[in-house]
Amino acid sequence: MPSTLPTLRLILASNSPRRRQLLTDLGLRYEVRLQEVDESFPATLRRAEVAEFLAAHKAEAYRAGLAPNEVVLTADTIVCLDDDVLNKPADEAEAIAMLTRLQGRAHDVYTGVCLLCGDGRRVVFSDQTRVYFRSLTPTEIEFYVRSYKPLDKAGAYGAQDWIGMVAVTKLEGSYFNVMGLPVHRVWEELEKLGVSGLLTSA
Repeated sequence: MPSTLPTLRLILASNSPRRRQLLTDLGLRYEVRLQEVDESFPATLRRAEVAEFLAAHKAEAYRAGLAPNEVVLTADTIVCLDDDVLNKPADEAEAIAMLTRLQGRAHDVYTGVCLLCGDGRRVVFSDQTRVYFRSLTPTEIEFYVRSYKPLDKAGAYGAQDWIGMVAVTKLEGSYFNVMGLPVHRVWEELEKLGVSGLLTSA
């Protein structure tokens, strides 16, 4: 297949400021494209399967609009307590309920990623991080939810927020994965596609 690496263009299909910052910190040139995509998934899927399914499903919504030299990056982060998937809370009450379940326990964070190229190439992968929370009081949980409004975050928390400083006692895996993007894996896959063409200093 003829190489299009010198003119490769990266498209980030995410409104997450954390994902944008991580790609910027990697030194990559990219543009953001957004469109509404249904985020439901089959009930038979478990854990990493859910994250990968959602990332791939989002990418397919952009396929028709990709130029041959473009690659779209989609991602989805989920929080799993045992086999229960904790998505974004609908309101403050649900956020408080989620954090009440998570406090004092370990849970798993999965981020699924899809890189879909306009020339038809596609890679889908996920990364897992085990997160340990200390016990939290109702006052701490309510303070966090009402002060930081984590309604746009899976599991109702952001590891980079106040609650990450006071509640997370240990991580097994990538911290950036918990933030929403396993950048080490993303970099590896982009290298295969020709990451040098995406570097801001290239």
